[in-house]
Amino acid sequence: MTTAIQTNRVLECEGLACPMPVVKTKKAIDEMQPGEVLEVRATDKGSVADLQGWAKRTGHQYIGLKEENGVFRHFLRKASDSETKTEIKFPHIMSNEELNQKLTSGDSISVLDVREPAEYAFGRIPGAVSVPLGQLEEKLSQLDPGKEYAVVCRTGNRSDMACQILAERGFSKVKNVVPGMSQWQGATESDK
Repeated sequence: MTTAIQTNRVLECEGLACPMPVVKTKKAIDEMQPGEVLEVRATDKGSVADLQGWAKRTGHQYIGLKEENGVFRHFLRKASDSETKTEIKFPHIMSNEELNQKLTSGDSISVLDVREPAEYAFGRIPGAVSVPLGQLEEKLSQLDPGKEYAVVCRTGNRSDMACQILAERGFSKVKNVVPGMSQWQGATESDK
């Protein structure tokens, strides 16, 4: 028996890519009362890690997820004022230009791409290692905490979350690349 999930509001984000589902969710949650439940409908696979990470960072409760025909239905409960946390941005950033300069000069830096596999396949920085944000914690053992990492996503949001996770796990040389692949002007490669 399936129980119908009672929601107070439904937010349509189908067809929107990162960061828009999170941006629209923030706005919708701000307009709701504590305890109310928001359903966010999105088609961007990255919205799974994005919305879970956002909820964790802000104190709102990520209740769960249902996927139906390529639509991710996210359920979030608005926290009370005493439960919410101020959203903190990762303080160490690097511009696209700075990263491109480091790569072209041969500096020792590893590029960690936390976008979804399809995004990575269709265009990435040469040599970038793909670890989608949703898989980062389970793949941490494959990364070297002593290396310098430039963390990239489409716009700098997922990579911000990834940098925070890495820093919490003892990675001290990580920088969030802003604005990310959406405005990358350097060399790229893709799967043929």
